[in-house]
Amino acid sequence: MNRIRKLRVDKGITQEELGKILNVQKAAVSKYELGKVTPSPDVLKKLSEYFNVSTDYLLCIDDTSTNSNTLPVLTPKDEREIARDLENMIESLKGSAAMGDVEDEEDKELLRASLETAMKLSKRIAKKKFTPKKYRKE
Repeated sequence: MNRIRKLRVDKGITQEELGKILNVQKAAVSKYELGKVTPSPDVLKKLSEYFNVSTDYLLCIDDTSTNSNTLPVLTPKDEREIARDLENMIESLKGSAAMGDVEDEEDKELLRASLETAMKLSKRIAKKKFTPKKYRKE
């Protein structure tokens, strides 16, 4: 857990200050840093958010300190593909049993927004996962 210590020192805060942020005792922070105790999931989440790093980085599972939320940006071409695929999906759902009793325009718009968000997130995750390292812009 030397990473927690390094992050804390880089941030210029004491164990006591970090303890207050995490709502734990200074002794607990010391134990995290020495690797005697693994932080609880709640504390890991707080650490991750406070230092803007991934929980995998804190647990020494991943060597990249970037937060897992950092995904590649979609290009205009990606946006057009998603819009086209979304329209095809909505069109194929019209009148099908999958739509159920969705007749309210607000419900249809919520469904459309949910699908679009899921498609964009999926595309960004796929781009991160399948883009060779030499082509990544980091």
